[in-house]
Amino acid sequence: MMEAVVPGDARALTRALVRMDTRNPALAADGPGERACAHFLRDVLRAWGFRTELRDASPGRPNLVARIGDAAGGRSLMFNGHLDVVGVEGMVHAPFSAEEREGRMYGRGSADMKGGIASMCAAAWRAARAGVNGEIIVAAVADEEYESLGTRALVAAGIRADAAIVTEPTGLAIMPAHRGFTWIEVEVVGRAAHGSRWEIGVDAIRHAGLLLAELDRLDSEELPLRTHPLLGRGSLHASLISGGIGMSTYPDRCVLKLERRSIPGDVSLDAVNEVERACSTIRMRRPSFDASVRLLLTQNPSDVAVDAPVVRELASACESTGTTSRIGGMSAWTDAALLNAAGIPAVCFGPGDISLAHAAEEYIPLSEIDQATEVLTSFAQRWCS
Repeated sequence: MMEAVVPGDARALTRALVRMDTRNPALAADGPGERACAHFLRDVLRAWGFRTELRDASPGRPNLVARIGDAAGGRSLMFNGHLDVVGVEGMVHAPFSAEEREGRMYGRGSADMKGGIASMCAAAWRAARAGVNGEIIVAAVADEEYESLGTRALVAAGIRADAAIVTEPTGLAIMPAHRGFTWIEVEVVGRAAHGSRWEIGVDAIRHAGLLLAELDRLDSEELPLRTHPLLGRGSLHASLISGGIGMSTYPDRCVLKLERRSIPGDVSLDAVNEVERACSTIRMRRPSFDASVRLLLTQNPSDVAVDAPVVRELASACESTGTTSRIGGMSAWTDAALLNAAGIPAVCFGPGDISLAHAAEEYIPLSEIDQATEVLTSFAQRWCS
């Protein structure tokens, strides 16, 4: 039996959410997804006085949109967070017990990001209860950990606000920017031959090594020349490699999969062009080099000016509640990029440590849940006034 959650109690709501297994089925074969949790949270927020709606982002995987306040009033605000979590293999504690000890709550999703979701829900309720002249939209979405189907569906449905806070774990720092990423596949083609026939064999793996050396030069010499004030430089690394037929055979194929982490100003086509230029450089030195480059996936970076109204007012809310206002850049990708692309200025701010996300040990300090709730309450009152 799930415990009752008193209106505005962020700790109790965090505990209830962490105890629910919401592993993303695209990442864990037996993952149940977000459905049960979305329905539970819908019932909780409906009891708290929210107007709620469930709508599938994909079959059986709903987004929850809950609204409170006056839609015909002043500025609107969206709080956004994802209900799905990654797998639990290798965890050193019970993944869904929500055990509390030494001021921490342990469990998969405690930091990433059910503590943030609970804080934003409690803050929206508290702000509305105190009185706001505007609408607060709570969006608890599906599938951020894989393809961000939830927030993509949210945006496609036309849901908008004048600003958004994505309550990913930032350690209570305000993070107006984060990196993007592009995944690229390179297929290097050789010619199979017996290992003794060096004169006709073309070694695809060795040619791939030449390309990796050129990409290493790109990462170490060119990418550091372009920086962002909060995020620093972009990066490139080789993620996966496969190829070869047998010990005594020249490999006819080698496939590299690369990840290019981007900063604002970079675009996915730039990353593909960088790899294609590296291939051209190798081909000039080694005419037998033959490779094709293919874009697999791209997620754009996110960037909001540090003097934007949403950042300034969130900083003021921090100071007014006794939380030090800190501005930083977020290393991980988040749904804030999708909201910004849709014209909603979105920044990340929430309780917990991003370095514990997906880790063998995941926990959230209880005091940060409390602080985040206070800051977000104050911010919502300021923004929707």
